[in-house]
Amino acid sequence: MGGQDVLTMTNKNHSNDVREESLESTAFEVDSRRIVVKGRWLKVAALEHEQWLETELDDPVACVKLLREPGLPKQRADIFTFAQKLPVTTPKYDYAMEWESVAAVRTTSHKEWWDKLPQETRKNVRRSQKRGVIVTVDTLHDDLIRGLVELNNDSPVRQGRRYTHYGKSVEQVKKDQSSFSDRSSFICAYYGEELIGYMKIVHRGDVAAVLHLLPKASHQDKRPANALIARAVEVCEAKGMSHLIFGQFNYGNKRDNPLREFKVRNGFEEILVPRFYVPLTSWGELCMKAKLHRGLIGILPHSIITLGVKARSKWYNRINFLRRCSSTSERPNRIRQMERSIPPAGSNPNLQQ
Repeated sequence: MGGQDVLTMTNKNHSNDVREESLESTAFEVDSRRIVVKGRWLKVAALEHEQWLETELDDPVACVKLLREPGLPKQRADIFTFAQKLPVTTPKYDYAMEWESVAAVRTTSHKEWWDKLPQETRKNVRRSQKRGVIVTVDTLHDDLIRGLVELNNDSPVRQGRRYTHYGKSVEQVKKDQSSFSDRSSFICAYYGEELIGYMKIVHRGDVAAVLHLLPKASHQDKRPANALIARAVEVCEAKGMSHLIFGQFNYGNKRDNPLREFKVRNGFEEILVPRFYVPLTSWGELCMKAKLHRGLIGILPHSIITLGVKARSKWYNRINFLRRCSSTSERPNRIRQMERSIPPAGSNPNLQQ
């Protein structure tokens, strides 16, 4: 995949200012922790922004006890789930557990990470430098926000699905990017004065996690995504981080896909961490026995998921194509109307009859 930096990564578990929360979700406080309940027929409770918190759940036993008390939450959850945080991978609790597939790079040594990379990836990083890409570490400011707005509007469809940040205003982008501002780094790739890619990483104690990675498709020949990751590993090493996390390695039964291939080529490996599931109702217990808590992506076979992803991609590309055709079909009419009132080049309108 020569243009391997045609990629967008926006984590799927955001809410509020990180990403829009579904209408079916509610949130409430339990033991100073904010719990979000999502779902219709199966309601699952989890820590809000769990992937971006600096620490994992302090006392799961007390939290489960409170969740089971009648009348506490506004919306009774059927299942409560929480995970351990890297670098600890040995299960600490006796609750029902499944291994969660995390994509991570060990960042204690940039050299060690670099030496393990495929030759093509190292070439891409060097190619980015030779083609004039400058990578900086920045904080959020007005000029960067304007660049991010332009970057968001580069394409309405990314990775075969509608891009939720496309068309957002400056105010909306500023609000989105202000999340976790006290412990975030913005790694920006510039070609001249143009922002052609950025990565936002959130520092979570001794690990960091990628919140956004967005290169500009029109500059994919300059390999900004590879350059951004290389700089992110340097930043994590300098800050003493043990790992850089880039979402999941495998999403349920969805295995081979371009995003996973990109992660592998850039040195990310699968690390299994414990994720615990605690049934809070009899319905939740029944659904766990039937594995329904995994969702469709964790139940359906890989072949069916692949067909669904391809169909979704074709649908969004088709809609985008029709929109472009609709917008361009109107332009000639307007141009012709203007041409009727504009004299030919070189003519003097004062001499026309």
